Amino acid sequence: MKHLVLAWLAIAQFSLVQTVVAEEILTNKAEIPTLEQDFVKSINKFTKAEIIEQFGEPAKADDVKIKSTGKVVASIWLYHFINTAADGAYYETTELDFIDDKVVMVAFLNNDGAEGPESGKQYEFPQ
Repeated sequence: MKHLVLAWLAIAQFSLVQTVVAEEILTNKAEIPTLEQDFVKSINKFTKAEIIEQFGEPAKADDVKIKSTGKVVASIWLYHFINTAADGAYYETTELDFIDDKVVMVAFLNNDGAEGPESGKQYEFPQ
């Protein structure tokens, strides 16, 4: 009887450990870095949903849709004060350009984004 109880406790403990490990894996998603160069190197690995999960909804979003279907094929999102330069200063605006669900270009602006990306640093990603 004593061995049966010990065996049952061992099985229960093992299954609880597996549950905790599985939950830990789910919650250990990679965080999007905010330092300029690290952000540029990693942002195209994240989906729109993952970006929203970390930074919230963009301050401004413009979508390009196919007229006949209404499908969104490209988007331009603006965020404010999420990225820093190497010296620690925040960029006022970060522009993310998407094709489908992936970032294809990033622009860091020292203005509110109304002037367009021409006034800031731009990075394009290879297709």
